[in-house]
Amino acid sequence: MCEETKPDQEQEEPGGELNHRQQQVVDMGSATIATGDGTIHTLTIIGQIEGHQEAAQGAKTTKYEHVLPLLTAVEESMEVDGLLILLNTMGGDIEAGLAIAEMIAGMRKPTVSLVLGGGHSIGVPLAVAAQESFIVPSGAMTIHPVRLNGLVIGVSQTFHYFERIQDRICDFVTQNSRVSRETFEGLMLNTGEMAADVGSVIYGKEAVRLGLIDHLGGLGDALDCLHRRMRAYRDGKTMEQTDGQGLPAD
Repeated sequence: MCEETKPDQEQEEPGGELNHRQQQVVDMGSATIATGDGTIHTLTIIGQIEGHQEAAQGAKTTKYEHVLPLLTAVEESMEVDGLLILLNTMGGDIEAGLAIAEMIAGMRKPTVSLVLGGGHSIGVPLAVAAQESFIVPSGAMTIHPVRLNGLVIGVSQTFHYFERIQDRICDFVTQNSRVSRETFEGLMLNTGEMAADVGSVIYGKEAVRLGLIDHLGGLGDALDCLHRRMRAYRDGKTMEQTDGQGLPAD
C-alpha cells in the first residue's frame, strides 16, 4: 500500500515549495525567492507596529516578536543574500518600531526598503534603516511629535521624557538618512499643515528632496538596487567602493 501511494506523493512534491512560500506569506508576511544573483527575503511591515500590548481585534499588525528573530535568521542564513523591506504602515509602538529599525540598520547583508502607501510615524525610522531607501511617487510619510496613550501626569518630568524619546527618534533618522536634524525637527513640530494635529505629511518627491529617502522609484527600481548590492557584497566590495546607487565605484 505504501508503494502504491509513492507516485502520488512524488507528484505533489513540485507544488510543495510553492505551498511553503504561500504559507510563509500567511504566517509571517514574508517570502523568500531565489534569483540569478542570490536569494532575496522579502519582509512586509504593514498596519500597526504591535508592541508589548496586543492591538485591537481586527487590526492588521506587524508583531516585533516575529520580526526580530526573523531578521536574525536572515542575517545568519547561508541561504539568504539580501533583504527587501516593503512598508505600508500607520506607525505604532515606538519601542518596538525602533527595535526593528536598529536590527535592520545593524545588518551586514544588503538591505533595501520601499515605502508604498505610507511609512507614517515610527514607520519613518523603519524606512531609513535600510542601506538604501525608495519611495513610490504616491507614497506618504507622516512626521509628528511623540504621542502617549493612557494616563499622562501633567508635570515637567513627563514633557522631559517626551523630549528624550523624540531625541532618540531624531538621532536615528538623521544618522541613517541625509536629512538634517533642523529640517526633521521642523517637520515634526510644524503647526501650519494639519488642521487638528502638529507635524507634517510629505510625499514621494519631497521626501527625496529633503534627503529623508534616497530615491524615488517602484518595485523594479528597489530590486535592481538590491541585486547590485548583492553582487557587490558577494564580490567583497566595501561600502566605500560603491556609489549611492549600490554600483561599484569607477
